[in-house]
Amino acid sequence: MGSSLIRQAQVAVVGAGIVGLACALSAARRGLSVVLFERSPRAVGASVRNFGMIWPVGQAPGKIHQRALRTRDIWLDIAPKAGLWAQQVGSLHLAYHEDERAVLEEFAGEAPALGYEVKGIGPGQIDAYSKAVNTQGLVGALWSPSELCVDPREAISRLPQWLHDEYGVVLRFGEPVHAIEAPLVHTSQDTWQVERTFVCSGQDFESLYPETYAASGLTRCKLQMMRTKPQPEDWRLGPHLAAGLTLRHYAAFEICSSLQAVRDRVTRESPEFDRWGIHVMASQTGIGEVTIGDSHEYGDSITPFDRAEIDDLIIDYLRTFIRLPDLAVAERWHGIYAKRTDGGDDFIAEPAPGVTIVNGVGGAGMTTSFGLAEEVFAGS
Repeated sequence: MGSSLIRQAQVAVVGAGIVGLACALSAARRGLSVVLFERSPRAVGASVRNFGMIWPVGQAPGKIHQRALRTRDIWLDIAPKAGLWAQQVGSLHLAYHEDERAVLEEFAGEAPALGYEVKGIGPGQIDAYSKAVNTQGLVGALWSPSELCVDPREAISRLPQWLHDEYGVVLRFGEPVHAIEAPLVHTSQDTWQVERTFVCSGQDFESLYPETYAASGLTRCKLQMMRTKPQPEDWRLGPHLAAGLTLRHYAAFEICSSLQAVRDRVTRESPEFDRWGIHVMASQTGIGEVTIGDSHEYGDSITPFDRAEIDDLIIDYLRTFIRLPDLAVAERWHGIYAKRTDGGDDFIAEPAPGVTIVNGVGGAGMTTSFGLAEEVFAGS
């Protein structure tokens, strides 16, 4: 397998999406020599197909929320070093129904004791936070200063080279790993001898350890998203924006007994949102593009074809709470990630001595991966 020359490193990381980059960073910061494998010439999976939101406010209280805050702090540390645009923009959850306002008020009351830094604001205060909000029918909002925005395409593209320049991480892009016989890692070009291997790519996890994958309880989730061209005249969205549908999506709001009324109303009035798992949010890149989404279709037989109906539902709902100067869609795409079916926040397994699978972060990869990697290495 591979060439007769066996190369050496202390840590191999398989997959250069956000989870793999986080594991490579954690290992390199500990002074370990790292080789990073990516089967494609550049990472093109879910890690480049998202909002670029680092979203602590939505994460479950306790361990996962703290993991998200740690991840945000690492982003803020490495972004200027790596030459990445990153801005702590915060977020606004907007309420246009009384049941939504009840959830925001309940959450604001419970949040301080749980470690969330949020506050409720009235419709008359909204302009101080964002000029993009549609104030017609607005009955309340929740402000959180903790959220960060990066451009995922820029970040996932540039971070590998920075890891190489800063820490000497060896980059092996376009080089699939086709077998792991610990301590040996075999690729189409070489064999590497390592002390630890971290498999962070869902595709490689499934192909290298099919039995572990089959027993993992992971399923696929497909989401549809869009992006506008840069907004004119340097117009800025301000904070990340979300509305009532989002309250049903994130674990943080599960603590609110008032949430059931929102769920019941949406199911009764708009069952299509349930059918396609739609909740609608918006973020903005450094050059002014507004990223819009998203939907959630689950299963192992997801169609590769996108549905115009879903995009239309997203845009129509977006118009109820955002006013953009130019809503013309410049790009449409879908992403697919692995998610635990039992509601867990990650999947960690050791299918063989010296091999760790790190996966299953769902749609929170940008928000939790750096913190998760720190936990994995601290416990190893």
